[in-house]
Amino acid sequence: MGQLTLTFRLAGINNQNFLMRDEQTGTFWQQISGLAISGPLAGRQLELVPSGELTFGLWRAEQPAGTLLAESPRDAARYAARDWEAKMQSTPTVLSYAEPGLQPRTLVLGIQAGGAARAYPHELILRETLVLDRLGAVPLAIVLGPDNRSIRAFRAQLPASGAPTDFYRLTGEPGALLVDEATGSRWNFQGCAIAGPAAGACLERLELIRDYWFDWRHYHPDTSVFRRPR
Repeated sequence: MGQLTLTFRLAGINNQNFLMRDEQTGTFWQQISGLAISGPLAGRQLELVPSGELTFGLWRAEQPAGTLLAESPRDAARYAARDWEAKMQSTPTVLSYAEPGLQPRTLVLGIQAGGAARAYPHELILRETLVLDRLGAVPLAIVLGPDNRSIRAFRAQLPASGAPTDFYRLTGEPGALLVDEATGSRWNFQGCAIAGPAAGACLERLELIRDYWFDWRHYHPDTSVFRRPR
């Protein structure tokens, strides 16, 4: 079966995760995984469209010609309140998975790479600003943006050679957030080298999902949790 264009509607909640139903075939799809779980297309997988966890200010600086999906005044009463996330922190969950230091609604950044999955506590990234790790065979760098709120993840390998390298956080250099150990090149938050031998090259970006711990753990049962060695 080739590609299909589908129109989705919210059908309900499955384990506190949206369940979508397409109008064309009546198939039900899981939000977090994009997997068809029931119906004629069961087992099919939607292609993930890359996205980012950015503040509006940083996104606008990167995409000055970008357009904004504005709220509809007619439907204003149906939108979630501005403090929705804060209220959700005290809302009980149906599912719970014991993990030292993590509550069911602890925010994590989930990454899948190298055939493995790992959860990185959101507060840890905000605190450390740069986390280097290896997931499977993939070296990675999770970077806090210049606004101290936005977060991106990259494959920590030099594009030209494919060689892994460590990165270090920079301060006081306009536009540059990182310097790599191998070449001393300067890299910005877009993952591109703006000075040094690697200038003009860009790191491969890795997809990350901002999620509650209980939800990430339920749909990634083999996940590990990033811990700092003591």
